[in-house]
Amino acid sequence: MAQIHNLITIHNYVQPPRQRRPRPMSTPIEPAGSDLIRSAREGAILHLRLNRPDKRNAVNDGLILALERAFTALPGDVRCVVISGEGQHFCAGLDLSELSERTVYEGVLHSRLWHATLEKVQFAPVPVVAVLHGATIGGGLEIAAAAHIRVAERNAYYGLPEGQRGIFVGGGGSVRLPRLIGTSRMADMMLTGRVFDAEEGQQAGLTNYLVEPGEGLAKGLALANKICGNAPLSNFAVIQALPRIAELAPSEGLFVESLVAAIAQGDPAAKERIRAFLEGRAGKVAKS
Repeated sequence: MAQIHNLITIHNYVQPPRQRRPRPMSTPIEPAGSDLIRSAREGAILHLRLNRPDKRNAVNDGLILALERAFTALPGDVRCVVISGEGQHFCAGLDLSELSERTVYEGVLHSRLWHATLEKVQFAPVPVVAVLHGATIGGGLEIAAAAHIRVAERNAYYGLPEGQRGIFVGGGGSVRLPRLIGTSRMADMMLTGRVFDAEEGQQAGLTNYLVEPGEGLAKGLALANKICGNAPLSNFAVIQALPRIAELAPSEGLFVESLVAAIAQGDPAAKERIRAFLEGRAGKVAKS
């Protein structure tokens, strides 16, 4: 019963968090009651680090709930989130020691918990950059797929061993991953246990950037800083509208595009940036 209680805890998040005061650069801010995700501020960037290195950052119930809490309580002055993994690996997937004890009903609740959490990642109010290294397997790949930009180090590798375990993806992978690499590649990985190395993953569309080992976080933070320089409403439109427009029929998608374009260009920040460009002072416009 305690396990079921943990699984449905997410449904109790019904009140929005109180606004937090802005935190200075590099101030540690741990999610309440958990060290499974370590957090730090780098200016307008929130860096979330999966923190079970002795388990290759395998995701147990506590970690997925900590991730959900982190995205529920994003400080209002955050402009971008970076997710990485502590130790030698990004994330080796689901902690199978918990899975073996679940009933079918508990399994449904657990999958829906992942869905709700990664929905908050994909549709966060700000862009999310995932930095991948070492094992990015199963549920770890599902977490990465929910991010908007993925940076991989050359030691990263990707797998979906669910077929060999007698199980099926449950964290949104069957929806997000085919949109990145295609259904056929995903089926191959699940049926045969095929593992993609970092180069193959880049070619298949799993990642956006490929860097040398040890350079992933620096690249991720550099991209996040660049993203922070955009108008917030423009960033919001990109991450909220694009995936939804992609699911619409062309005529409906074009109409929604018109609405989003009009809203974005009517924003005061957009007007100031356009004026600055026309007047030759675009580089001097403050982040707004």
